[in-house]
Amino acid sequence: MNKAVIVLLASCLAACSAGVAAQNYPQRAVRMVVAYPAGGSIDTVARLVSQRFVSATGQQFLVENRSGAAGIIGTDNVAKAAPDGYTLLMGSAAAIASAPSMYAKLPYDPDRDLAPVVLVANQPNVLLLHPSVPVRNLKEFIALTRAHPGKFNYGSSGIGATQHMTAELFAMMTGTRIVHVPYRGGAPAMIDLMTGQIDFMFTPAPNSIAQLQSGRVRGLAVTSLKRSGILPELPTMDESGLKGFELLGWIGLLAPPGTPQPVIGRLNSEVQKMLAGDLQPRLADLGLDTAGGTPEQFAAFIKKDIAKYAKIVKAANIPLQ
Repeated sequence: MNKAVIVLLASCLAACSAGVAAQNYPQRAVRMVVAYPAGGSIDTVARLVSQRFVSATGQQFLVENRSGAAGIIGTDNVAKAAPDGYTLLMGSAAAIASAPSMYAKLPYDPDRDLAPVVLVANQPNVLLLHPSVPVRNLKEFIALTRAHPGKFNYGSSGIGATQHMTAELFAMMTGTRIVHVPYRGGAPAMIDLMTGQIDFMFTPAPNSIAQLQSGRVRGLAVTSLKRSGILPELPTMDESGLKGFELLGWIGLLAPPGTPQPVIGRLNSEVQKMLAGDLQPRLADLGLDTAGGTPEQFAAFIKKDIAKYAKIVKAANIPLQ
């Protein structure tokens, strides 16, 4: 038989086998890795999605928390897993988009070592001030920080975290000089903000509701291009005069590189159904905006985000970790 015909037949058989495998997928339990401790927004989203996968497929989707090194340990675990669709990652911007610019020896390359499946949700941050800061809107705050370079400090959940990068983007776009105070988590930073130990911080919208209602902090704006559904009274940074300002914490589903495209397509399709159904209001209750889209769109989104973070890290002169 002609060699070219043999190659063509082999390719067709492989494609058919992949298609059949996708139709039958999954045939056993799937491990969904969360690279952060239980109880956070990424963990919560992973559990909501996994519950719906169980209903849709009849197989178990088991959430496994593998935290450490700002999400790098769990992300690397998935990057090096077998590409069979039975290990997935519910990933985040910190470990995938900002980490390449922050770490000198990152054990994986997000572009090469992870296969995007679908962007599940975006999470805006809120700019919060201690009430002692004498401003009432973003324009006044920018003027104040420009007039007193180096005087105002802000907290974050750690170097390279979305809160840190958001504040540095603010400094870059406004030409202000502010002082970073990193914490081991967002909760201790919020405590120090409420007691006046730090002047301001950017924090996920759901984490700020109780503090705003108590009057112990003042909210100025959100970091998305549209207003938050749970804090609709707060304007966006963009509409407050800082045109084009947008930086979001995001949560997305990824797989090891080489995972069969039919399997990725099946996973993407099921999540799209969830986002169009009862998952949307659950995410909204968490202060998250549903996303969706194709794997290709998610891959393009990640590339754009990596470039944005690299620009911020360079402008802020943040040393490699």
